[in-house]
Amino acid sequence: MVKMAFDKNFKPVLRFLVVSDIHYQNENTVERERMDKALKTAYALAEKEEYSKLDALYVVGDFATRGTYEQMTAFKQTLDNNIKDGTEVTLSLASHEFMHDGEEGALKRFKEIFDMQPDTHKTINGFHFISVTCTGGCHFDDAKREWVSAELKKAVQDDPQRPIFFFQHPHITDTVYGSINWGEDELTDILVNYPQIIDFSGHSHAPINDPRSIHQKNFTCLGTGTLSYFELDEFDKVYGTCPPGKEKAAQMLIVEADAEKRVRIYPYDLITSNFFPYTWKIDTAWDPDSFLYTDMRYKSTVAPVFAHGAKAEISAIKAGGFTVTFDQAEISEDYVDDYNVFVKNAGGVIVRRSNIFSEYYFYDMPKTLSVDFDGLDSGEYYVEIHANSFWNTRSETPLRSKNFNL
Repeated sequence: MVKMAFDKNFKPVLRFLVVSDIHYQNENTVERERMDKALKTAYALAEKEEYSKLDALYVVGDFATRGTYEQMTAFKQTLDNNIKDGTEVTLSLASHEFMHDGEEGALKRFKEIFDMQPDTHKTINGFHFISVTCTGGCHFDDAKREWVSAELKKAVQDDPQRPIFFFQHPHITDTVYGSINWGEDELTDILVNYPQIIDFSGHSHAPINDPRSIHQKNFTCLGTGTLSYFELDEFDKVYGTCPPGKEKAAQMLIVEADAEKRVRIYPYDLITSNFFPYTWKIDTAWDPDSFLYTDMRYKSTVAPVFAHGAKAEISAIKAGGFTVTFDQAEISEDYVDDYNVFVKNAGGVIVRRSNIFSEYYFYDMPKTLSVDFDGLDSGEYYVEIHANSFWNTRSETPLRSKNFNL
């Protein structure tokens, strides 16, 4: 995998960190270690650069699992232990913070512990940052809508071509990956009037290195991942929406902007301490005609390919069952998304099917994958494997095992 780092030809005048869905619990769990590491890492990375500041931290909701006093104070302690002078900290709340004793109690604790407002509009190094907390779970009522509309008007009047960084917990429906199952549309009719918006949202726990985690149509949207566990927005996988190893999840976004109003966004994996091999580039946020990450990507003809010599090997044969282990396919863009694994009888008829992810969401994704099958009748079989991209293309030639008998 290609090693990435900050773009040395990009001269930022602003840098900030975005995280969400951290899920502190009353007891000391791994999420606390990951948040601590996220802050230490962001500072360490910044301090190596010519522009060495971390100007802001934005936490986009669900920093606590139930919003108890213990969870909020533990999160505050992590901030106090790590945040340095010159870093502006902004948190928003969402459904999980409200779970302990409701919205009113959570907002009261939030004010007492963090001394912050739940909805904020700040100007940092000349750039506008608007963060809004949900109400009624993960919704936005008329009062929230009116506040958002008024603040956006102020921001765009300042400079209509400058990006506006906007934060709310649920995705905007039908934008980034995860937004169908974990999106809300109460703000959509307001936000579509401001292509300058670069929107950050969480809620889904979808991986940020999925190329669909950035989406541009009416404005720019980005998913912010999780420091707790992965969930994916597909329902055909044998293990459901939460994949094996889901707890190996700790991802964050580092965002930079320069004096020319350009933006660079770097997804980072805290588990392995590596940048993912993407740099999202937004040069003219105000101009939708310049957008690079649109649905036109689905018109791609680039498809996965199994390398010469790739194998699908059968093992652990037993009465009615076996295991197939196969080499992952390759693709020149992004990653392979998932695989369709077919068990066919000697006549080529499908008798079993399993759909599995490539595990692309792990920086150290495995070179091989295995699938178990059982409940088969005695007979002769083979396995056929098809690889799929994120953009609905499929390997032209499947990988096939040798025939075997049960």
